[in-house]
Amino acid sequence: MPGGAPRSWRTEAVVLRHRPIGDADKICVLLTPGRGRVEAVARGVRKPKSKLAGHVAEITRGQFQLARGRTLHVVTGAQMLDGWTPLHEDVDRLGRAAAMCELADRSTEYDVPGAAVYGLLCEGLSALAELPRPDAAVQWFTLRYLDAQGYRPELDRCTACGDKLEPEGNGFSPAEGGAVCPACRRAGVGAPLSSTAFRLLRFMRRSRVGALADVRVADPVSAEIDRHLQGAVEGVLDGRLRSAAFVRAAERARGTG
Repeated sequence: MPGGAPRSWRTEAVVLRHRPIGDADKICVLLTPGRGRVEAVARGVRKPKSKLAGHVAEITRGQFQLARGRTLHVVTGAQMLDGWTPLHEDVDRLGRAAAMCELADRSTEYDVPGAAVYGLLCEGLSALAELPRPDAAVQWFTLRYLDAQGYRPELDRCTACGDKLEPEGNGFSPAEGGAVCPACRRAGVGAPLSSTAFRLLRFMRRSRVGALADVRVADPVSAEIDRHLQGAVEGVLDGRLRSAAFVRAAERARGTG
């Protein structure tokens, strides 16, 4: 932080994750709209009677008072604004929320403004807590995340030859940057993209997340969309999300993956 910055400041933030430090403290990794990722020590929160602990829980949104220390900020006060309770009561939703937070964590920098990612994460986590289909919230968030990061998957024209895309017979290639036409797909480019998945991806792109509440999607189609979007994310990050592996394991245990 610049030398002229105030010693103490307030910010809204999402708690992305924790890590323990010492006997009773935690370092909270916060995503803020004005300063991107911020690391701050929450002192004494691992003690049984800590009044601060409930306000700095992982995957919650709160208002924070922070003080600038020598190497890390220090949490001097916090008030939870949204606990997203349904996420913490359902292991499947919690795993998906962790994947969202990890994606935001890995794509933002310390002390670099990140209002767009912050707003998208808050909207995505709220939808994940409310929508009857948690996979729809994650897919919408992932598609919008890719758009926001400058890796917008092409869904209008073939990324290989440039032809306009119709719904039938297409493929999807993260390496090419999106959907490919039937001719290019037959030439071996990309993986099959069903017409239903293709239409749903287009619908997600032009719709607010709440519009997905009444959209019914068969499990195989949802799993197909997950595969395509996960491939696109892995291409951007050059590796898999750790928490995404947990989500896939939970799906296999339920017999839906």
